[in-house]
Amino acid sequence: MEIQTSGRPIDSLLEKVLCMNILSSDYFKELYRLKTYHEVIDEIYNQVDHVEPWMTGNCRGPSTAFCLLYKFFTMKLTVKQMHGLLKHPDSPYIRAIGFLYLRYAADPKTLWSWCEPYVKDEEEFSPGSNGRMTTMGVYLRDLLLGQYYFDTLFPRIPVPVLRQIVANLEKMKLPTKHSGVTGDTTRHGSEETARRPPSVKASLSVSFGQRAPHRASTRDSSPVRRTLPVPPFEKGGGDDLRKSPSHRSQSRDDREHLERDTQLDRDRDRDRDRERHRSDRDRERERDRGDRERERDRDRDRDRGRDTHRDRDRERDRDRLRDRDREWDRRDTDRRSRHAERDYEKRSRDSRRSRSRSRSRSRSQSQSLRDGGAHLDRNHHSPQKDGVKEKTAASLNLAKLRDLYGDASDQKGGSTMERIPRGRSEGEEVIRLGGSTWK
Repeated sequence: MEIQTSGRPIDSLLEKVLCMNILSSDYFKELYRLKTYHEVIDEIYNQVDHVEPWMTGNCRGPSTAFCLLYKFFTMKLTVKQMHGLLKHPDSPYIRAIGFLYLRYAADPKTLWSWCEPYVKDEEEFSPGSNGRMTTMGVYLRDLLLGQYYFDTLFPRIPVPVLRQIVANLEKMKLPTKHSGVTGDTTRHGSEETARRPPSVKASLSVSFGQRAPHRASTRDSSPVRRTLPVPPFEKGGGDDLRKSPSHRSQSRDDREHLERDTQLDRDRDRDRDRERHRSDRDRERERDRGDRERERDRDRDRDRGRDTHRDRDRERDRDRLRDRDREWDRRDTDRRSRHAERDYEKRSRDSRRSRSRSRSRSRSQSQSLRDGGAHLDRNHHSPQKDGVKEKTAASLNLAKLRDLYGDASDQKGGSTMERIPRGRSEGEEVIRLGGSTWK
């Protein structure tokens, strides 16, 4: 779940000039390679040594801490990730950037619920580049009570919410005044600002259309001139002093200083305009590059979709051809099976016809044979009857022979008379008498 924010856009959380310098810095562009929350934490641990908004020394540009803070703005941290930042044990600067995230982006009504457990935190660190040490609790109370942070502006906390925060601090018997560890409570009273390079101080006031912090109102606010004694004519000298040659020379010097300061202001304005135009060109170039990348992504997605549709059409055509081939094979199989059935039925009919013809032919032949036999029986004697007659005649002849010669069993020599069938002729008998045979 994301942290409840104030709902303001990211580029309106910081001062305009600071935001522009962050977006146009080379270091912030290198942070595009960091994709995860843990990678940004590792970068804070390795690179951050103070949490001021601007770099120190003679170089001009946003600090590493605020570039990484803006990176967190773009990632939109969750509640769990914020608790991990505020309780991180490795570096106090990781925790400080977490509190800065809440001060800039969180809903003011939720600030006290986030910060209450840490307003008495005793971990020591140096929030500024001057090495001045303080505790995390004091630093956090200054974030809640102050409107300025090292000469840059915080989003305004509504008065009722600020009163409630002060009342809660009083209940906890904690100081309710700004301690000054994050700069002065006004933009122009800090000694840290006076030590800044003129280029950085000039860039701080771009969004307000005013002089740089070290030249807020007059030339006397310069950090160099502030240490000089006040000239006598400014202490209340009279008309005699104004008419003196020294006064006239002092007036000429003042005019020269004023002209020199005016020229410096013009140069700074020119540099600032040039820087603004360069930033506009960079943003326009970045926007064009993003448009080209989005167009390439759209073309790539369109080509990928077209290839997908083409592959789908090819697959559909292949399925259609495969289905058509299967349908043709099925029809061929059905046609062959029907032809085979017709051939089988035809052969069956032919075989039945042939059998019926053979039966009718055999019946007609047997009928004709019976008719022919009956006709022969009517016209001729039966051969069987003739055989019977012949046997009867043979038996009579045998009886006559027995009467004539006697029984063959009574004769010597064991001669016998027996009938010997011969061949398959039904009308012939062989009668053996006494060992001799006659027909």
